[in-house]
Amino acid sequence: MAAKKETYTYSEAMKHLEAIVSRIESNELDIDELGENLKEAQKLIKFCKDKLYKADQEIQKMLGTSPTPPEGGA
Repeated sequence: MAAKKETYTYSEAMKHLEAIVSRIESNELDIDELGENLKEAQKLIKFCKDKLYKADQEIQKMLGTSPTPPEGGA
């Protein structure tokens, strides 16, 4: 598995998440790698949701409306 990067752009995070999903779907991972990849995927999903929520907040602020919080909190 590649070294984990501490900060991603949204695009990088999505590409990394897609790569993890692809490896899981193709059964390329042994059980140990699967657990590590699932944990990384959870972190990436949270990162992407937070990034989208923050972008939505900024847009709504510019438009003068209130954003709806994401499921599970921000």
